[in-house]
Amino acid sequence: MAFVFGILSVCCLIYYGIIAIYSGIETSFSAIWLILSFCLAVMGAVTWFFPRFREKVSVRLEVSVITVVAALFVVFVAVEAAMGLNFFSLKKQSADYVIVLGAQVRGRTISKTLEYRLDKAYEYAQVHPNTVFILSGGQGPGEEISEAQAMYDYLRKRGIPDYQMMKEEQSESTYENLVYSKLLINEREIKRRDWIKNLMAQSGYLVPPDEEVTIRVGIITSNFHVLRAKGIAKKIGIQNISGIAAKSDPVLFLHFCVRECFAILKDKFVGNM
Repeated sequence: MAFVFGILSVCCLIYYGIIAIYSGIETSFSAIWLILSFCLAVMGAVTWFFPRFREKVSVRLEVSVITVVAALFVVFVAVEAAMGLNFFSLKKQSADYVIVLGAQVRGRTISKTLEYRLDKAYEYAQVHPNTVFILSGGQGPGEEISEAQAMYDYLRKRGIPDYQMMKEEQSESTYENLVYSKLLINEREIKRRDWIKNLMAQSGYLVPPDEEVTIRVGIITSNFHVLRAKGIAKKIGIQNISGIAAKSDPVLFLHFCVRECFAILKDKFVGNM
């Protein structure tokens, strides 16, 4: 077992090096691989030397440590499995609105992660020309324009019409992405329904109550991120939600999955999901 921990520790260290070379040491949460490498090395050392002083350790302490480690491992596997189940969407109906979640923009250049999401949005728009896209993302450090503006420029160049896109430029987190996007959708729906009511009233038709009118909302984000995005959307009251998964950077995919596990647990703890 000590050998296995040692190999895993070295693998984490090597992967950290790959991340540093590929996307820089400033990559968000990349230090977790150094921490994991250290923890695995310690576990390997303890496992190697434990038989020599086992009789000096109480059974209660030994069982407690094993239980905690096993529980953490089970939680991690369960979260990762839940994330994996959300890589695919079984809902094939066209959404009335699709929220495209932003990602890092370097200056005015979109990141690979954001490009994958926008390519999925473009692909979706070709099949569903009546869907309105909410491009959600504010302006962060190192960004000359908002993520929403960068997304708008990218999709506009690819031929998506202006009337099919709305920009949400205030958000700084996934939670804010969805809260502000919901406000935009509600505002547009009020105006749209008022227009329909007036038109139908002028034509002598009965207007259905607002509670009988439902809208379908989709979220385009990276595959590892769908679970958390849907969980937050449901928490803030967005109904008929479905996830639309975009692919992820193959080199950073493992890093994103590990980082996302901690983000999901954090959002669960603070009540965002």
